[in-house]
Amino acid sequence: MALTTNTQANSGGIVNHATGYVVSDAGAAAAATFTVGFTPRVVRFHNVTDRISDEWLKDMASASSIHTVAAGTRTLETTNGIAVSGNTFTVTATTMVASKTFVWEAIG
Repeated sequence: MALTTNTQANSGGIVNHATGYVVSDAGAAAAATFTVGFTPRVVRFHNVTDRISDEWLKDMASASSIHTVAAGTRTLETTNGIAVSGNTFTVTATTMVASKTFVWEAIG
C-alpha cells in the first residue's frame, strides 16, 4: 500500500506536538511508521472515513491502544494498536487499512 497523501507538521510551533493527515491508496493494507522528532507520550490515530479511533498513552504495552468504533464501543486493543519506539510510532496493517483517510496527533 502506498500513502497517496501524507502531510505532517508541528502545530502552531508548539514543541513536541505533531499532527498529520494520511490518505491510503487502494492497495493491500500495510503497517505504517511515522517519525515525529520526539518520543511521544500520547498518540491519537483516527480513521475519519469509518469514524474509528485508537489512542495510545505512555506506559501502555507495545501494539496496544484504546480502540473506539463509530457506535461508541471502547475496547482495549492488545495486538493491533499503536507501537511507539524512540521518535517514531507505528500502526499495524489492521489499523492502516486501504482506501481510507486518517488524521493523527502525537504529544511528547
